[in-house]
Amino acid sequence: MPTCVELCAGAGGQALGLERAGFRHETLIELDRDACRTLRTNRPQWNVMEADVRSVSAELISGGRACLLAAGVPCPPFSLAGKQLGADDERDLFPPVLSLISAIKPRAVLIENVKGLLQRKFAAYRSSVIQTLKSLGYTAEWKLLYARDFGVPQLRPRAVLVALEAHAFGGFQWPDGNSPVSGNALVGDVLRDSMGSRGWELADHWAQQARQIAPTLCGGSKKHGGPDLGPSRARQAWAKIGVNGSGVADAPPAPGDPLPVKLTVEQMALLQGFPPDWKFEGLKTSAYRQVGNAFPPPVAQAVGLKIAEALHKADASAASDTPQTDGTGETAFTGSCCTPPLTLSEAPESLSYEH
Repeated sequence: MPTCVELCAGAGGQALGLERAGFRHETLIELDRDACRTLRTNRPQWNVMEADVRSVSAELISGGRACLLAAGVPCPPFSLAGKQLGADDERDLFPPVLSLISAIKPRAVLIENVKGLLQRKFAAYRSSVIQTLKSLGYTAEWKLLYARDFGVPQLRPRAVLVALEAHAFGGFQWPDGNSPVSGNALVGDVLRDSMGSRGWELADHWAQQARQIAPTLCGGSKKHGGPDLGPSRARQAWAKIGVNGSGVADAPPAPGDPLPVKLTVEQMALLQGFPPDWKFEGLKTSAYRQVGNAFPPPVAQAVGLKIAEALHKADASAASDTPQTDGTGETAFTGSCCTPPLTLSEAPESLSYEH
């Protein structure tokens, strides 16, 4: 099973998607205490370290060469909702992540961030990241992916960087929407059962009105933002589908509650593609930020499957070009961190463990 090290793991959206793609996590690094609790609650077997990526060593993170290093570096330095200070923002963690890539030498890299990073003003920054990775022996590429194309009922554009060993990158193809983890999920369809769970008589009416793609959830940061669904323009978009975006509800609507209604943290997690049984630790504001800042699991799964496929192709090609013997004269597989990848049809919708 291919191994993975994850930095800035958050509440586990990317990690869950990569798990579904067949990766086994060696270590997950996350600074936020509540997010670490979320990871441990849902996956007790994961090795979760509460630490700043700027202060950890490669030896502490990985016992060997990981197949994949994944990271969800903080978005505020590049977010349209912030000052977009880029490299001048103290929260820019690309430099320490690149340093750890240099030290760990994974076979592949996956980094996600906000769409703002793809703006022209950050062209030089993106190029410097690509050039650094090239100097380390990787071929890398940025891509804009929309969560709506992968079965997630919100627009949610994300800047995604994939880097692989130069000889393996030729076998990599970006995922598209034509897969079992994709689909045209709509807010009303995803949340209908939850909205009616307490007997709210308007659940069907609301669900029909909300058969749309949602605006992008905004988690905010500890410096700015509270438990609401974003700036005024975003709230206006939510209002069109019967959602009051001025706050977060403690429970689904009850009989007699009027429209528009507020969403719960659990409902917003469903809109991010998390399974219903994924628990978020911490108070409401903290839990909401964990959800709102997550990389949707279905998107991470789709990209992870393509990375595993590319690495397996490279291994198979190397094995056929340079056969080795096992001492008996028989050809032996050269070995790597990657086993044959799951296909999209084989990838599970969810994985459960006995705790």
